[in-house]
Amino acid sequence: MDPRIDLIIENLKEVFDPEIPVNIYDLGLVYSVDVAENEAQILMTLTAPNCPAADMILADVEYMTNKVEGVETCKIELTFEPAWEKSMMSEEARLELGFM
Repeated sequence: MDPRIDLIIENLKEVFDPEIPVNIYDLGLVYSVDVAENEAQILMTLTAPNCPAADMILADVEYMTNKVEGVETCKIELTFEPAWEKSMMSEEARLELGFM
């Protein structure tokens, strides 16, 4: 596995939906992270298709991904299949939000 993937994931843990005090990675919004040559590919979703913070979150994902050395571009694919649900959150996120 490309070591840049772990660095990207660590950076994505610094991206938050402004309405939820948990990072997007632990929320389960990031479905996959891959790197091919100098391009990162992120497959992700949002908590809702009409998320008012979508533009900000996507800009933050691109910015934090491009901070990784050796990553020159970031391609984000936004999907709603499967639709996000609370069970996709990490145990830590569910605990922090009081779902456990």
